[in-house]
Amino acid sequence: MTTKEFIEKLIDILDCEEEITMETELSEIEEWDSLGVISFLAEMGRLSAAPVKAADVKAAKTVEDLFSLVKFA
Repeated sequence: MTTKEFIEKLIDILDCEEEITMETELSEIEEWDSLGVISFLAEMGRLSAAPVKAADVKAAKTVEDLFSLVKFA
């Protein structure tokens, strides 16, 4: 998955309309709340070749941090 595809998937998961880049701080995304984290974990659990840990997702600060957690086959 490319970074562009990842961002598109994240926008879809969060159902947000704002501009998101790899440098976007997660704290700036209104929809990045507990439900957003759970939705992200569920979708990445389905797409990732290795498990994505909730603690790692919570520690992420940027979209790029999230991207680095996911291992695509």
